[in-house]
Amino acid sequence: MFHALICTDKPGHLDTRMANREAHLAHLEADPHVVQAGPLLDATGEMSGSLIIFATPDRAHVEAFAAADPYAQAGLFEDVRITAWKRVVER
Repeated sequence: MFHALICTDKPGHLDTRMANREAHLAHLEADPHVVQAGPLLDATGEMSGSLIIFATPDRAHVEAFAAADPYAQAGLFEDVRITAWKRVVER
């Protein structure tokens, strides 16, 4: 089972994202359940959020990851969603 963590940045907070990016990437690398991750982009190609896919049935694990994320602790996100996800196509 998978979970998707979908985060939307607060408008005008690209500086916050960039200031905390290195710590955020280290947080991602430290979690063995993260299988895919990357920034969401707005219409101009600027980073505007995050999408992280976890290979775990444990929603509580994803909630704990999200709470400890340096981006979240810096107040970057306007919205955070966690949803179960079923992979249908794998290449």
